[in-house]
Amino acid sequence: MSPFRARSLLLALSLAAALQGGAARADDLKPKAVVELFTSQGCASCPPADTLLSELATDPQVIALTLAVDYWDYVGWKDTLAKHGHSLRQRAYADLRGDRMIYTPQMVVDGVVAAKGSDRRAVEKAISRERTGQTVLSVPVKLTREKDALVIELPAAKGHEGASATAGEPAPTGTAHVPVASEISADVWVCPVIASQAVSIGRGENAGKTVTYTNIVRGWIRLGPWTGTAARYEVDMSRLQQDGVDQVVVMVQSGSPGAPGPILGAAKLALP
Repeated sequence: MSPFRARSLLLALSLAAALQGGAARADDLKPKAVVELFTSQGCASCPPADTLLSELATDPQVIALTLAVDYWDYVGWKDTLAKHGHSLRQRAYADLRGDRMIYTPQMVVDGVVAAKGSDRRAVEKAISRERTGQTVLSVPVKLTREKDALVIELPAAKGHEGASATAGEPAPTGTAHVPVASEISADVWVCPVIASQAVSIGRGENAGKTVTYTNIVRGWIRLGPWTGTAARYEVDMSRLQQDGVDQVVVMVQSGSPGAPGPILGAAKLALP
């Protein structure tokens, strides 16, 4: 395990333990797991994993996301949902775990545990392990829509109670009793998501198949850092309302875009 990964895991564990007695308890809030499926329309092994992800998405405690990758496009079919950034994200996860290769289908739970995406037992074990507290989503995320803006609010860590990340904006009610704020380094991301889309695949290993994809991530918008202050972020809805997008997911993730660590908090919101 790399020193960065070890430090990130220690931070996540500390966050979980420190929030147990807080005013906004993490274990009273949903969701309890974020599952990212790295998949491709050009991969013959992926449809069973796509089906499994759709089943996981029915659990209200799980945010299950499809991240289509582009590194199989050369085999005869260009994935209609793929983004190169998803391939880079999967590679970054692998580098931090010390893995030499990336593959599809693969699921990553809470930015920490990886499993073969079609292996139901391994995936469910990873989710169960996250829920029992080895690493958990310990930062409450308040997500609301106000007029033409999506508003995200995070509580304060120790040392920053009452502070606000947005000038002139009040801090959210209550504070999270997390470790010293100077130890926290995370980014806040918002992702436009399409709940479901069926794709007819014309060539490649899945030629002739129609595959339904669930909770398809269509973009990543970095709202800014979270370093432990009571923070309020706003994003104009026009940046999120792409064709077919009907929900948004917000993630607070430690590390950096090139070295993503444990996901510390998450929330989702359906769009009208």
